[in-house]
Amino acid sequence: MDPSQVEISSMKNLTTENITENVLQINSLCSDARMKYVLERLVHHLHDFARETRLSSNEWMTGLNFLKEVGQISSDVRQEFILLSDVLGLSILVDSIDHPKPKGSTEGTVLGPFHTQEADEMTHGGLMSHDTQGEPLLVVCTLKDMSGNPIQDVKIDIWETDSSGHYDVQHPDRDGPDGRCIMRSDNTGAFWFKAITPVPYPIPHDGPVGQLLKKLHRHPYRPAHMHFMFEKSGYDHLVTALYIRNDPYETSDAVFGVKDSLVVDIGKASAEVARKYDVPEGHALLTYDFVLMTDDETSSLRDQKSREAMDKLGRKVKIVDGLPIPDLD
Repeated sequence: MDPSQVEISSMKNLTTENITENVLQINSLCSDARMKYVLERLVHHLHDFARETRLSSNEWMTGLNFLKEVGQISSDVRQEFILLSDVLGLSILVDSIDHPKPKGSTEGTVLGPFHTQEADEMTHGGLMSHDTQGEPLLVVCTLKDMSGNPIQDVKIDIWETDSSGHYDVQHPDRDGPDGRCIMRSDNTGAFWFKAITPVPYPIPHDGPVGQLLKKLHRHPYRPAHMHFMFEKSGYDHLVTALYIRNDPYETSDAVFGVKDSLVVDIGKASAEVARKYDVPEGHALLTYDFVLMTDDETSSLRDQKSREAMDKLGRKVKIVDGLPIPDLD
């Protein structure tokens, strides 16, 4: 860029008092209003953080080296940056902001670092996990909208660990996906499959995120759960999970994913259920009725909550594509 074509004031004699306004000034040349607003707030908070903590050069370099190590250990099957976002509570916060849920709809939770695109499509009643050491589990669910109408042909991505608490991608000798599948809801909005009862497990803690948890005297465990992701045109994308009640880590999840509405009991199949789904009577059973919101319902609620949040902060904004930007008119 030719400096002669940029009209900004001179940035000389920078101090701790004026550095922020100078950075904001040069960033203000950005033509993308949302990006400019996000960077403005990011710079404000980063600079205020440094000033409030009187951040030292050694501390800042330690932080930069930590982020470097997070990147170096990351791979296609190990998403350490997602893990870092999870353990800081940022993932669940962003999901709650971007996908607000009214009472009666299924709440979202963290995606986690072990979702892949490798899952095979499976028919109803299929076997998702081939771990013979796990307790066999029948899962029977429905999908409805906010009015109680069934939603058919929803793409459902499902994944869980094996009985040792490891996802398939954590086994170096694996020969394909297991403990994960893709299904489609039928014309009544139902779907059912066979899996194993989820078990608690530790998130990967042999890397920089694990070292951080150790420094904070935090455990790395997640309560037993099964992941679900729902996709259909016209409906809000939902990433969620079901957590098994009374798990020892139910109230101290390392990634803050548990919500009361997502905690479920493992029941037993009655004689009628056993006959219908071809399992033994008394077989472990998990049932749940998922409720999806439409894109329009979510967009309206997100706009409403954005305005309420900005009003509390005393900011004059307008909502564009569901996101706040300064209202300078």
